[in-house]
Order: sequence, then structure tokens, then C-alpha cells
Amino acid sequence: MKLFAIALSALLFVSSALAQPTINEIIKKAEATFEPATARPGETVTLKITVQLMDGWHTYPLKQEDPGARAQSNKVTFPAPGDIVYVGEMFDPPGAKEKAEPLAQIEKMLYYPGGATWERKAVVLPTTPAGTVSSKIKFRVLVCDKDNCLPPKPFELEATLKVAGKSVAIDQRYQAEVDKALQK
Repeated sequence: MKLFAIALSALLFVSSALAQPTINEIIKKAEATFEPATARPGETVTLKITVQLMDGWHTYPLKQEDPGARAQSNKVTFPAPGDIVYVGEMFDPPGAKEKAEPLAQIEKMLYYPGGATWERKAVVLPTTPAGTVSSKIKFRVLVCDKDNCLPPKPFELEATLKVAGKSVAIDQRYQAEVDKALQK
């Protein structure tokens, strides 16, 4: 009888582990888009990276304020300048929740239940011809539930933009940054 109870316990443990959703099921959506979806050469657009998760799961900002929580963060890598030049910084979206993890010596760890949307400005170069251009962004996302974290999942997200119309001057706020990026 004791052997039967041990075997049953082991079977229940294995079946509950097998019932754990995969990271591809947990991450319901990971996409990159430009807003607006159509722009003139020289215009500034906004890249939006959106991650949506299953209920009960959360992800993290790009930067944690608490040094002890720095490993609990996502990472974005942008392509070299091409038809599109990324300008300014990518900031974490507002609305992060916070919690302490005293056992890990973390006083304030930020997280986003259900996912989040990050934004960064980009300039369409005035020399970009009419048509569709795309930009491939690498996004490494870390997801956790209340009990554990899964290994970070790298995505290569592609945002497309329709370029149409007459060229306009680059916004002066970004001109020096575009010039510097093109000199590299």
C-alpha cells in the first residue's frame, strides 16, 4: 500500500509538471509595429513592442531600479541605421507593479502583470524611397508566475512601415542624433 501511495504521488507530480504551459502558450502575443503605419520620408514614427501574457504571468521592465533586481529585466537590441534610424531612448511603460523579494535581498522589483507595451521614436530617412520598409528588432523577454521563471525567450520581431508622399524635414529634436547615427 505504501508503494502504491508513492507511485501515485510521483504520477501526480509528473502529470502536474506536464500540465505546465509552454512559453509559447504563455506569451500570447509578441509583436512590433510602427505608428502611424504610413509615413513620409523624414517623418518621425513610434515603434511599439507589445507582449501579452496568459493570466497569472508577468514580465519585467528593461531597467530595474533596485540593483538586486537587475537580472529580472528584458532586453531590446535595435538594428543598425538603414531606412529607419532609432532616436531617443526606449523607456519602460508606466504602470509597473512593485514587490519586495527579501530572500533575494530585493527591496523593490518592478513587473508587468499580463505584459506591457514599450515605445521608441524612429525617423524615416528623407532618402527612403516610397514603398514598404521593415526593421528587425531583437527582444529577449523574461516571464514568470508567482512561483518560478522560465528561461528568457528571444524573439526577432519585424515592424513594417509604408513610406509614401513627399519628403519632409527631420524634426530638429532628432536631427543631430540622425546625423551621428549615419556617420557610424
